[in-house]
Order: sequence, then structure tokens, then C-alpha cells
Amino acid sequence: MSQVEVAAAMGAKVLGRFPAGAPRGSWPAEEYAARCRAEGRPATVIMDLKSDAFLVVVPADED
Repeated sequence: MSQVEVAAAMGAKVLGRFPAGAPRGSWPAEEYAARCRAEGRPATVIMDLKSDAFLVVVPADED
């Protein structure tokens, strides 16, 4: 399932994509999502197992 397919299936817009192999103790997707939430966007982190990456998403109707 591609990033576009994930977004379409969830009704979400992908804001960022982060490889799952970040160094131990590093959470770049969670940190990015926290910055988005601080700006007022309801960002969530999901795992795309097929591509082994974390996606930061918001509902599709969010800009």
C-alpha cells in the first residue's frame, strides 16, 4: 500500500514520512507530530508496515 493509498483509505492527508530505523531513543515522527499539534493541527502518527515507515497524518479536510 503506497502513501497515497494509506491516506485515501484513512481519509487522511500525509504531512510527513519517517523511516522506522531511527537511532535508538530518537522519535522524529512523534516529534514532528507534536510540533504540528502545537500549531493546532490534529496530527497522528501511524505505521505503514509495507514501507516500514511512520506517517504523520491529519484528517483529509485539514489544511
